[in-house]
Order: sequence, then C-alpha cells, then structure tokens
Amino acid sequence: MHRRAYLAAVGTAASTGLAGCSSALSVLEDDPCTGDDCHIGMNRTEFLPAEYEVSVGDTVIWKNTSEADHTVTAYEALIPDDAEYFASGGYESQAAAYDAWDDRGGRLGTRETFEHTFEIPGTYEYFCIPHEGAEMTGEIVVSE
Repeated sequence: MHRRAYLAAVGTAASTGLAGCSSALSVLEDDPCTGDDCHIGMNRTEFLPAEYEVSVGDTVIWKNTSEADHTVTAYEALIPDDAEYFASGGYESQAAAYDAWDDRGGRLGTRETFEHTFEIPGTYEYFCIPHEGAEMTGEIVVSE
C-alpha cells in the first residue's frame, strides 16, 4: 500500500515539473529568434513573427527553427515594383521557385538560414512553398 502512495506522489510531482517545462517551450516557440542569428523563425506552419519591420538597407535573416523543411519565397506580384525578387535557393521568379521545389530546391532544413537585404521601401509578402496550403505566409514592411 505504501508503494502505491509513493508512486502516486512521484507521478504528481513529475507532472507538475513537466507542466512548467511545456510552458517554457511554448514561449520559445512564440519567439524562436531572440539572438543575433536570425530575425524570423519558422515553426511547423508559421513564420515567427509573421510581420516584421525594417529600414531600407537592412538585412533580414530567416532561420528554420522547426524539424520540417521550409522555403522563403516572395509572392512576385506582392512586392514593390522595383524590388529585387527573393527566394531561398536564389531563384529569380516565383515560377522558378515552384519548379525547383519539385526536386526540393530552395529547401531550408532544420537550423538552416536564408537572408535578404531590402533596398526598396514598401511591403513584401512571402510564403513557404510546402506549407502554402496551411497559409504559412509572412510580411516584411520596409520604411525609409
């Protein structure tokens, strides 16, 4: 009888201790890029943060902070007219990025990064090719 009481107490203590850990992990998932190594992280189906503001000439670094493969792919029609197109893998158009994904081109594996420098003010919308259906999208707002 004492053994059951002991096991019940240990189980309750372990559950309580792990509850605190899961809270800490969820905080990290909300903001996976707190250091200098990245500005925008990626969980399973989200860019974190989904909206990011920078100034002209700033470089943004995305980092795959999840176990899934991702891309960073600009919506060609949703960036400023004179802006340089950007996509992980260095593709020059949205169509080229889509075509390359068939062979896993532009893929960012776990902990891999992609960076782009924004030279034209405006709003830039982008997405992750394999998770576009899950609405994994983001927005960069560039001001002067």
